[in-house]
Amino acid sequence: MLTLYFAPHTCALASLIALEESGLPFKTKKLNFAEAEQRSPEYLEINPKGRVPALVTERGVLTETPAILAYIAQLAPAAQLAPLDPFEFARMQAFNNYLCSTVHVNHAHGRRGSRWADDPAAHGAMKAKVPQTMAECFELIDAQMLEGPWVMGEYYSVADPYLFVMTGWLRPDGVDPARFRKATAHYAQMMERPAVQRALEREQA
Repeated sequence: MLTLYFAPHTCALASLIALEESGLPFKTKKLNFAEAEQRSPEYLEINPKGRVPALVTERGVLTETPAILAYIAQLAPAAQLAPLDPFEFARMQAFNNYLCSTVHVNHAHGRRGSRWADDPAAHGAMKAKVPQTMAECFELIDAQMLEGPWVMGEYYSVADPYLFVMTGWLRPDGVDPARFRKATAHYAQMMERPAVQRALEREQA
């Protein structure tokens, strides 16, 4: 049995959606960030990074969203959540890694400035930059990376839940999602999927 450790309103939602799409049996453990449960000794034994998501498998613990998404897709081939062609799989991974290494980091500058600087003035400067950097990322995604209707074109994959999460962060980051036609349409399509609705219900439970 897989166990996903997650917290509401984090990137772990992408892994939660992927599990709902996969048809695999799984359990969830919700962490309360307001009470710093991600820093508890019990959770640090599972994930010493003190972050989510963490996926406990029979072979060990996986962390980092791109790795977890790829593992879920490969563990449930019947769900067809990733391309079988090696080049297309690598393209999907390139998209997911861009979200992880660039888009998510830009977002985090507005909320986790202490990771990069101790000066409160620097935190304010980083936060002020977030609307610009997030908008620039989504200009690129909309123009060149999101094929439509899904990230990989006609083929739904585990890249789609990940993009869904990032698009949902635009408005809180001071960016109007309506500026990005493809991403907005993609977000609306995702909201209609039963797996997404079930994942959101788990978040809110």
